[in-house]
Amino acid sequence: MASSVAIGLLVWFGGLNAAANGVITLGLVVAFIELAQMLFRPLRQIADKFNTLQMGMVAAKRVFEILDTKAQIANQGTQVLANTKGAIAFKNVCFSYTAGEQVIKDVSFTVQPGETIAIVGATGAGKSTIINLLNRFYEINSGTILIDGVSIKDYTLESLRSQIAVVLQDVFLFADTIHNNISLNNETITEKEIQRAATQIGVSKFIDSLPGKFQYNVKERGVMLSSGQRQLIAFLRAYVSNPGILILDEATSSVDSYSEQMIQTATDTITKDRTSIVIAHRLATIKKADKILVMDAGKIVESGTHKELLDQQGYYSTLYKVQFASEKGQES
Repeated sequence: MASSVAIGLLVWFGGLNAAANGVITLGLVVAFIELAQMLFRPLRQIADKFNTLQMGMVAAKRVFEILDTKAQIANQGTQVLANTKGAIAFKNVCFSYTAGEQVIKDVSFTVQPGETIAIVGATGAGKSTIINLLNRFYEINSGTILIDGVSIKDYTLESLRSQIAVVLQDVFLFADTIHNNISLNNETITEKEIQRAATQIGVSKFIDSLPGKFQYNVKERGVMLSSGQRQLIAFLRAYVSNPGILILDEATSSVDSYSEQMIQTATDTITKDRTSIVIAHRLATIKKADKILVMDAGKIVESGTHKELLDQQGYYSTLYKVQFASEKGQES
């Protein structure tokens, strides 16, 4: 406003004087207008810097609020979970995010070492909540969760979560190289180990096709890669960590057919001889599971192999027929 007022006064006074054949010329008026803008430019820059400083203070406040947040999960366990066998047991587990609204209702099941189980059900049935409880992201209301016969509350959080690898539907990649996104800057994981792992699960061909290969920068959130390629990176990240328990949460729900085939090959490799929990909407991907748990409204309503559940003509059979008919209709 001050700059505009100053320029207006210069034009008004200088213009009248020049028009009346005074001592002020048109060139002098233009020169003073330029000088006035030069005078106010530093003030404008200071104002811009002040705005930037204010935005930085707001962002810093949010960061400090997160840093000051106290953990809701008590890390009071004393036992270290190392080289787990992968035996999992849920015994009468109940859980609610909001008091009085149970999401998991008296759930009980066991997973033997090296066994692959699948959890299916409608959206909101409680499938992903099972994963969150196993990782102790939330505390259960009642019941017990055991790994290798020991309650997960007796393990330290660091050792518990280091033995569980999770591959989610929405893969987050950092603005860094593929190597660092896989190793997560863990110096004990060498590039040779990553290359060997990539060959074993069948993703080396895709990485070798990229410029720079393992040194290729995927940019923020992995925007330089397709959704299927990001999933393959997530599989490789889980594989090199050598977890005792592997969890796949909707890992093939949003990828093309070619990527799904590669992911299925990677899945078969990394789940071999390893306790695995697979959550999937697409039932065709879980036919080979040793056991399938069918959840509805927070309860396990059916369990068994793919063939056993189809023979029961229950919830799973209906779900499978509806999905099969839908996929057949899309193909036609």
